[in-house]
Amino acid sequence: MGKILVVYHSQLAGNTKEMAQALADGARRTGAEVELINTNDQRITLEQFKGADAVAVGTPDYYGYLAGTIKTLFDDIYIWDKAGEAVTGKPGALFYSHGGGGAVRPVLEKFGTRFFDTAGETVERGPKNAEEARQQCTALGKELAAKVA
Repeated sequence: MGKILVVYHSQLAGNTKEMAQALADGARRTGAEVELINTNDQRITLEQFKGADAVAVGTPDYYGYLAGTIKTLFDDIYIWDKAGEAVTGKPGALFYSHGGGGAVRPVLEKFGTRFFDTAGETVERGPKNAEEARQQCTALGKELAAKVA
């Protein structure tokens, strides 16, 4: 089974963290090895990124845009790619949370489709669909793990 890196930003409400944990749980149920990293706590290294067979990225919606640390991740992937590192084209999954906005989706998907072979549908968690989003993240984790099985 492959290794999946679940990268997310979470600091206040913890909604994106809950989504990341559900996605990781789904992937682990299929036998995948999963590493969860909150970009609020640490920056992803090239070695960590290259060591993963697939990547899931999650962000809260901050004024219709990505969390700054997630934008930094995408900037790093771009720089690594331009430097000749084999970092694009991995299977990837996307998820986000919001408190009533949700305008970050097209931005997140633009970055995701630029760098990843995306698996499944982007999962959205708003103020009224926490359980549904958790179930969708679990299913997305299973789907992503199947791509690297």
